[in-house]
Amino acid sequence: MKIELTRAGKRFNYDWIFRNLTLQFSSGTSYAITGPNGSGKSTLLGCIGGLLQPSEGVIAFSRNDAEIDAGQTFRLISLCAPYLDVIEEMTLTEFFGFHQSFKPFLAGTTTDGIIDSIGLGGAREKQIRYFSSGMKQRVKLAQAVFSDTPVLLLDEPCSNLDTDGIALYQSLIERYAGDRIIIVCSNDPVEYRFCTTVLSMDSIKARTA
Repeated sequence: MKIELTRAGKRFNYDWIFRNLTLQFSSGTSYAITGPNGSGKSTLLGCIGGLLQPSEGVIAFSRNDAEIDAGQTFRLISLCAPYLDVIEEMTLTEFFGFHQSFKPFLAGTTTDGIIDSIGLGGAREKQIRYFSSGMKQRVKLAQAVFSDTPVLLLDEPCSNLDTDGIALYQSLIERYAGDRIIIVCSNDPVEYRFCTTVLSMDSIKARTA
């Protein structure tokens, strides 16, 4: 599996966030994207994940050198980010059941098993609206990590997590990362210390200027 950006750029109105980026991401490799606030980390991840459309250039997905239709790439991606919401009117069991209806979980996993693995067994029939911010973040992590997708995108994945939550995150990555493409946007080494490749937005933009 490969993701290739060719001369990709994104702007909002007349303000270019980044331009002329040519990058490649490959299966079995974990990447960290770092950089100061406003450097474009989340915007780049949003473009890769399909939440945003690039203003110029191409972002292509391929498997075994065969390009994947752009309309099907959403099936390949799972994403965890602070700005994504969960359905707060649902109970935890209902939420994972709904999610699984359009994005299957990893083989051998069940809704009950996932809930127990993130330490929320006692809240399985509780509406998510009553969860703390840390509990909601555990839910967001679980729906991303346990989705059976070859691409896992994580934007500040430890937001709102306490020490135990951070340890849970690291354990989930260690156990379920597999042969995926993993891209983490963060400035906190705790969130990306497992990554084998670190890309700085400032360095990327400098070499493409």
